[in-house]
Amino acid sequence: MSAEQIAKKLWDLCNVLRDDGVTYHQYLNELTYILFLRLSEVKKFDQDIPAEYRWSKLKGLTDNKELFDTYRDLLANISKLSTNAAITEIYTNASTTLRKPVNLRTLITSIDQIDWFEDREKDKIATIYEELLEKNAGEKKSGAGQYFTPRPLINVMVDLMAPKVGERWNDPAAGTFGFMIAANEYLREKTDDYYDLSQKERDFQINEAFTGCELVQDAHRLALMNAKLHGLESPIVMGDSMSELGKTFKNYDGVLANPPFGTKQGGERPSRDDFTIRTSNKQLNFLQHIYRSLRKDTGTARAAVVLPDNVLFEDNDGQKIRRDLMDKCDLHTILRLPTGIFYAAGVKTNVLFFTRAKTETGNTKRVWFYDMRTNAPSYGKRTLFSREAFDGFVKAYTGGIGLEKVAADYDGTIDEEKRKAVKDPRWQVFTREQIAAKNDSLDIGLIEDESMSKNGDLGEPIDIARETIKEIDEIQSALKEMVKLLS
Repeated sequence: MSAEQIAKKLWDLCNVLRDDGVTYHQYLNELTYILFLRLSEVKKFDQDIPAEYRWSKLKGLTDNKELFDTYRDLLANISKLSTNAAITEIYTNASTTLRKPVNLRTLITSIDQIDWFEDREKDKIATIYEELLEKNAGEKKSGAGQYFTPRPLINVMVDLMAPKVGERWNDPAAGTFGFMIAANEYLREKTDDYYDLSQKERDFQINEAFTGCELVQDAHRLALMNAKLHGLESPIVMGDSMSELGKTFKNYDGVLANPPFGTKQGGERPSRDDFTIRTSNKQLNFLQHIYRSLRKDTGTARAAVVLPDNVLFEDNDGQKIRRDLMDKCDLHTILRLPTGIFYAAGVKTNVLFFTRAKTETGNTKRVWFYDMRTNAPSYGKRTLFSREAFDGFVKAYTGGIGLEKVAADYDGTIDEEKRKAVKDPRWQVFTREQIAAKNDSLDIGLIEDESMSKNGDLGEPIDIARETIKEIDEIQSALKEMVKLLS
C-alpha cells in the first residue's frame, strides 16, 4: 500500500469511532498517542517507553477491558515515568476520548497490521502522518486548518529562501512544524540525507538547526510527533511568542512562518516590553517579532511570512510597523496569493519576503509585487492547488535563473537587472518613494481587470453557489452530530 492509501485507511477508521463521540481532531490526537508507541518499536527506541506500556505489551493483551485500562493508565503516567524529553512532552496532559474498549482494539489491530516498509520502500511513516495532518486541516469542523499551511506554498517559500547547512531557522507560530520539516527535507535532499556532512554538522542539523514555538497544546503535540517522525530532535517550545518568552528567540539566519489570523484575545497588547510599536493586531506583532529576530551582522538573514491583507494597509500602528520593516530590512518582494487556498474560506493573504540589513534605516529601495489573485482559478476540490501554480512567480522572483542557481548562490541580495528583464503583466515594481506617496500602504500590485469589478474577487457565481451549498451541508451535519451527542 502507498503512503496515501495507508493514510486514507487510518483516516477512515475515524468513521468507526463517530458513534463513540470522537471528532476528527480528537481522533488525530488519539492516533498520535498510539502511532508513537508503534513508531518506538519500528524505529527501535522502545527502550525509552516503560516496559508495561510498550507496543508488544499492549497488542498482546487479549481482554478488551484490560487493554483499555492499561491504555488509560499509560496516558496518565507515561510522561512522569519516561526520561525521554519528547515522550514527556507528547504525552503531557494526555487523555483518551474513546469510551468503548472495542474501538481501541480496532485501532491497535489496524495499526499493527500495516506494513510500514513494504517492498523495501523508504520509510513511509512520516509521509503518512503528514497526509493525516492535511486531512485534519481540510475538515472545517475540526478547526485545525489554522495550524496547517498548504504544502505547495510551504515548499515554494522554502525553495526561494534556500536554507543552508549550519544556519539557524525558526517558526515562531509553528503549528504542526510544517515549515521547518520542509526546510529539513530540502537540505536532506541536497546532502544525501545529511551523510555528506561531518558528524558535528549532522548533529547540528538534527538537534539545533530548526526550532519553533507553539501556543496550543494539541498543535504542539502534533508538531513534536511530526519532527520525531522526520528524524529531528528539534526544540519546539510550548508558549507564546508574544510573551516575554519571545524575547529569547533571536539571531536567526532565517524565519518561515504563517502567524495566526485575528486579534489577540480581548484586544490585549502583547505582554513583552521590547516592541517599539505596541498594537493589539496579532499579525503586526508577529511581523515585528520576526524581523527583530533575524540576525543583522551578516546582511543575509531572511524571512518569508504569510500575512493577511490588513497588514498591508492598516493605518496608524500598521503604517509605523511597515515603515520600520522597510527601514530595517530590504522588503524586496510581496506575493499576492489567490483566495481559497487556505481552509478558512475567503481569507486574502500575501507572502512578504525580506532580508535583514546591517543598518537600521533606508534599506528598502523598491518592492516587487506578483499578482496570483486576479483572474486566478477558483481552487478547491475540483481545481487542486499545486506547485505548478507558482511557476510564473518563481520565474519572476529568480529573474529566470532557476531555483538551483538560487540555492547555490543566494547571499541575501536580489539581482534587480534580471528581475527587470522578466516580462509578465502580473509582475510590477514600486519604488520606496511611490509607496511613501501612498501613505506607506502596500495594498498595491494587483492587476486592473474588468471581470473583477463584476463579481469582486469571489469567483464565478456558480462557484460561489457551490461553496455556499457545501458550507450549509457541513453546518447541518455538525448540528446533527451535536444533537446526537446531547441526546
